[in-house]
Amino acid sequence: MSEEKEKKEKKKTVKKKTDEAKKSSKDQIAELNDKHLRLFAEFENFKKRTAKERIELYKTAGENVLSAIIPILDDFERSMKAKKEAGENLEDDQGVSLIYNKLKTTLESKGLKEIDNPIGQELNTDYHEAITNIPAPSEEMKGKIIDVIEKGYFLNEKVIRYAKVVVANN
Repeated sequence: MSEEKEKKEKKKTVKKKTDEAKKSSKDQIAELNDKHLRLFAEFENFKKRTAKERIELYKTAGENVLSAIIPILDDFERSMKAKKEAGENLEDDQGVSLIYNKLKTTLESKGLKEIDNPIGQELNTDYHEAITNIPAPSEEMKGKIIDVIEKGYFLNEKVIRYAKVVVANN
C-alpha cells in the first residue's frame, strides 16, 4: 500500500507541478502579450510623432531663406516710402514696384504673411517686441502700441520675425 500511496503522491506532485507550469506559462504569455502591446503602441506613437515632425519640417524648411529675404522687402518698402515723401512720381519707376509686388506675391505663396498692423492694440509678446517706451499722448493710449519700427512676419502660422514696436507708457 505504501507503494500506491507513493504513486498517488507522485501523481499529485507531478500534477501540481504541471498546473504550476501551466499557470506560470499563462502568466508568461500574458506578460509577453502586454509587452508586445506596449511596444506596438510605443512604435505607433513614434511613427505619428516623426510624421508630424516631418510635416512641420516641410512647412518651415525655407525659414532661414525667407528670414534673409525679409530685410529686402523692408528695403523696397522704405525706398518706395522715401520716394513718395520726396514727392517723386512712383509711376515713373514702375519697375521697382513691379519687382516688389512680384517678390511679395511669391513669398506669400510660400507661406509668408505679415503680422497685422498692431497700432492702437495692447502689446502682445507672442507677436511683438517692444523696442522702446515713450510717454503716452493720451490716457487711453497707455500700454498700447503707437508705432511700428519693423513689421513682423509669420511663416505658416509660426512667427519668424516679431514686429518691433514702440509702446506708450505711464
